[in-house]
Formats: sequence, C-alpha cells, structure tokens
Amino acid sequence: MKKIPVLSTRNLCVGYGKKQVVKGIDLQFFPGEFVSLLGPNGAGKTTLLRTLSRHLPILDGSITLNGSNLSKIKSSDLAKIMSVVLTQKVAPPLFSVYEFVAMGRYPHTSWTGNLNREDDRVVLGALNLVRAQDLMFRDISTLSDGERQKVLIARALAQEPDIILLDEPTMHLDLKHRMEVMSILHDLCREKGICVVASLHDIEIAAKVSDRVALIKDDAIIAFGPPEDILRDDTVSKLYDFSNARFNRLLGNIEIRTAADKAKVFVIGGMGSASVLYRLLSKKGYEIATGVLLKNDIDYFVAKALGIQCLVQDDLDVISMESVQEAAKILKQCDFVIDAGFETAGLNRANLELLTGAIVLKKKIFCMNGCGQRKMFYDQNISGIRFSKTESQLVASMAASMEEREIA
Repeated sequence: MKKIPVLSTRNLCVGYGKKQVVKGIDLQFFPGEFVSLLGPNGAGKTTLLRTLSRHLPILDGSITLNGSNLSKIKSSDLAKIMSVVLTQKVAPPLFSVYEFVAMGRYPHTSWTGNLNREDDRVVLGALNLVRAQDLMFRDISTLSDGERQKVLIARALAQEPDIILLDEPTMHLDLKHRMEVMSILHDLCREKGICVVASLHDIEIAAKVSDRVALIKDDAIIAFGPPEDILRDDTVSKLYDFSNARFNRLLGNIEIRTAADKAKVFVIGGMGSASVLYRLLSKKGYEIATGVLLKNDIDYFVAKALGIQCLVQDDLDVISMESVQEAAKILKQCDFVIDAGFETAGLNRANLELLTGAIVLKKKIFCMNGCGQRKMFYDQNISGIRFSKTESQLVASMAASMEEREIA
C-alpha cells in the first residue's frame, strides 16, 4: 500500500521578501517519521520551517498538507493538523503550566473557549507524554529551559496534530534535557504516528534518531534520505566545510583532528582497546601511528577519522607476520610505544611480536594492562615498562618521561 505524505513540497522556493534562500525544494514527509533539517548557520533551515508553517509566504512552488493546498487551508483547520514550536522564549506571566498547555486546545473549543472533559483529558495526556505532569501547577515563568521546552511540546501535542515542526528544539538545553527532549520526540513518532520535522545543529543526535535527513547548503537541498545512506564522511565534511574534523559513520560521531606538535607515539591496539587513547593522544598533540589493525576493527575506524597513520590489513583473517614486519618499520621511528592492553588471544596475537621488537629496540613502553598476564609477558624487562590503570594516567606518565628525557 502506497504511503500518503502528511506534507509535501513541489519546486518550492523560500526566502524573505524577494531574497531567495533555498529553492527547488521537493520533499515529502510521512506519518510517524522523524526528519531532521541539517546545515550550517544561515543555510535556510529556519526559513524553510517558517514557510512550511505559513509564518512566511511562499516565493514560488507549492506546499500540500494532507492533500490540500496549504495556502487555502483555514487557520482554524491548520491548527488541528500542524503544530509549530519555534525558538522564541515564551513565558507568559501568571499562567500555570496546565493553563499554558490548555491553550493548545483552542482549535477544538467553542467560541467561548471553555474546556470540557475531553479537552482536560487531552491536556493531561500531553503533559504525561512529555513527562511534565508534576509541573502542571507551576508558574511557567519559573521553569528551566529544559522544562519549558517540554511544556512547549506538550502545548503542541494538545492540538492533536498530524505533524509538528520544531526549530532547534534542543537549543540552550543541558545534556540531560537534550536527551530527554529528543527521546520524547522520537517516541511521539513511534507511538502516536506523528510526523516530526526539526532543524538541528547536533548531527550526532540527528544520525541516531532520524528516519531521514535533509542537508541544506548553497541555496538547495543537497541530499535527502536515511541518515545511514546520507551521513558519510564526505557529505558531512562538504556540508559544514570541515578542515580539522571528520564524521565517523560507524560510531555516528565527529572526531576532531589536532595538529601534532609533540613526540611520535606508536600505539599497539586492536578490538577497540586503543580508541580512547587515540582521541586523548590526538587532543594532547602527539603524532600517532598505530597497527596492525584489521579493517573491521573499531580502532581502525576511529584512527582513520582522526587521520592517524595506520598499518591496516585488508583481509579479515588473523594478523600476518608480513603486516607485523611492515608495522615494525614504523614503530622503529617512534619515540614511545604504547601497549593499549589489546586481547592477545586469536586475531591480534601476532601483535605481541611488535611488543617484543620494541623491547629489543629498548623503546620506552607504556602499558594499559596492569594484570599479571601482561606482566608475565614482559618478564625480566618489566622494570622498563610503565603500567597505568587509566588512559589519562598513561599519557601523564608519558609526558613526565618526556620531561625527564629533555632535562637529561
């Protein structure tokens, strides 16, 4: 059965006055899906939302809402289908949270504006959905930003819409409330079948909650589709003009690249053991090399995103001695060696040869694995190994060793 869109645009052009901001927009939004609008500041995300909600006139093209031309729908009928939550701070004095949310019932009440039992049920239900029922008797002007945002969403829900448009719903919110608001919106799509369209700056959140994303830049929608297909290193870098960061598609996050101005370090990792160290060492300005990693290892994806010199084995079998020998050539040129505490059984076992080579070369070795098993491996060479329980302790120990060497 063919899905029917709640909202669709055809060759839409949006802007202010005669100024075109985004043009040639052909989008469809369906029931129960979360769509994120992504792009740099000034790209036109807010302008598009304001045009879709009729706060701004259409410059060209058309918008269809539930099969009807948006421009011909009565305001009272529009409010029963579409809710809008914009970025302006709303704190009307002398209104309780319940009274404020009840304003969302105005499209459904009689000309007197009196609420009946059904209206009361809907208002209480909206407060429950956003987990704000304990706030209903509070003065809205006393709420925190996070609490106020939940109440704004509750008011939008009280309209019983088919679609909600939100402009940067997590702006000014702390981490707890950002996660809570996004969780609420995500649940509304799944449980209530409401279509949610939101402009977002947090691409990491968008990657995790969106069914589809629209990338807006250079007066156009440059990509539209599932984030798993659209949000790649190249498209995200192009969207935001990244020069010192990369989007990690596997983890759904952004890795920041830092210019190296310290000693060169060889990290022996694998199976995710080195990812935290890669980020910390990069942040501290160390030049990093690593290996040998298999191409399906999470350490490889993090290292690649950070621009780390990486000896990687393409086939997904056990690490070969040929790969180890190539990595050993790089290790020989490094000032320090870090044993990330990788698992020695199975695929990564050959990397122990790199540690043996580092000992032979009398490299200063810093080890994340303080357990007896690793200490037994180092055996009589243990006096030259520095063990640490945490990544920050290890890097601090290495920095201290650098200072000692400079003094000497």
